Amino acid sequence: MAAASASISRLGFQHHQPLVPNSGSNSQTSGSVSFLSGSHNFSFKSLEATRESQLYRISVVVKAESRSDEMQVDISLSPRVNAVKPSKTVAITDQATALAQAGVPVIRLAAGEPDFDTPAVIAEAGINAIREGYTRYTPNAGTQELRAAICQKLKEENGISYTPDQILVSNGAKQSIYQALLAVCSPGDEVIIPAPFWVSYPEMARLADATPVILPTSISDNFLLDPKLLESKLSEKSRLLILCSPSNPTGSVYPKKLLEEIAQIVAKHPRLLVLSDEIYEHIIYAPATHASFASLPAMWERTLTVNGFSKAFAMTGWRLGYVAGPKHFVAACNKIQSQFTSGASSISQKAAVAALGMGYAGGEAVSTMVKAFRERRDFLIKSFGEMEGVRLSEPQGAFYLFVDFSSYYGAEVEGFGQIEDSDSLCRYLLDQAQVALVPGVAFGDDSCIRISYAASLTTLQAAVVRIKKSLLPLNSAVPV
Repeated sequence: MAAASASISRLGFQHHQPLVPNSGSNSQTSGSVSFLSGSHNFSFKSLEATRESQLYRISVVVKAESRSDEMQVDISLSPRVNAVKPSKTVAITDQATALAQAGVPVIRLAAGEPDFDTPAVIAEAGINAIREGYTRYTPNAGTQELRAAICQKLKEENGISYTPDQILVSNGAKQSIYQALLAVCSPGDEVIIPAPFWVSYPEMARLADATPVILPTSISDNFLLDPKLLESKLSEKSRLLILCSPSNPTGSVYPKKLLEEIAQIVAKHPRLLVLSDEIYEHIIYAPATHASFASLPAMWERTLTVNGFSKAFAMTGWRLGYVAGPKHFVAACNKIQSQFTSGASSISQKAAVAALGMGYAGGEAVSTMVKAFRERRDFLIKSFGEMEGVRLSEPQGAFYLFVDFSSYYGAEVEGFGQIEDSDSLCRYLLDQAQVALVPGVAFGDDSCIRISYAASLTTLQAAVVRIKKSLLPLNSAVPV
């Protein structure tokens, strides 16, 4: 008869009762969980098993017992998995969601997800696909219809030409990026990543047995990569440069002139490829404009362009992205996908065709969303710009503000402790202001905090009031 014991731990929560199943088939677990804070004590009881699987990291030791001997199962994990850090954005979003579901009025500004509904014409295309029985497997690379539509979009909007066999549709741009890394990187290769970076880039590089090489940028340079720094760090081991424009988490947009300087450096290194993450290309604020790296002279052969439908078309849950590039590389990604997930959802692909049919850059529906994002951005820039000790760079795209709050570090708060870094400041703001934000350390810059303004203006206004109020006790640490 097997007996199992489980130890459960999670950032910011503490379990007060061990979860030990009773003997018998109808055993249930119960307990209480409290949020650790300086002045609040939130208690949640009878958490569902599904929520436990989402919110906790569980280690389970199973012992098989018999009358004569005892065997312990080897629960060790691979070194590859142990080397990977969990996503802070996912952890904080889950934590804030748990608090909100328990009745705590948390304002959630951590997730990178538009707050708009998927445009009706896209949703209807998905519904019609179901009604018409379009619910079977598609070709591994994606339907011919969708890949042809992507080719047309890339030529008309980005100035780059591809054929359908140079396009691979996947279950989100995240999968597209990871498969590209697996396809082109060998053990010991270096992946060049400007910081601040999207949290998954370094971990994907490690999963591909490559070494992430982080190149810092400065808020005074709008978090844009210095070509001279890039040139000084390249070597024979350099295999892939990752560029994200508009950027998550900074909202920075690479001007075409700067991209051309980077391209001239890339051209000197035969092994160096470029992964251009353009998922936020349509969420951009004039006068800034988007330029695709593959459109630059001699860069088409070296570039894997990644894009998708989640951000601009508010289709995060539809899980659809794609990579475009030279056939040799895309075929390798296609081979990996064939043994990994196979083709993406047939329903989502029909919806994506409708999305690409909405007009240039998504037409009026997308421009309406971008207009709202810009209004929110302008409000936050004004609000935080009025605060002492706060530094920021005005984002030109995406829907994030990456704010430097490092002047508040070192402050001591009664009942909470010392604000030491971006992580402790975010915990303090979640505790005192009940606003969920993401610490900059997750993106490679501990001086900042990422604020997502993919929320209504009313919500953002309430969040600013709470943040400003909670920072008042910390003002003594801010240089005058």
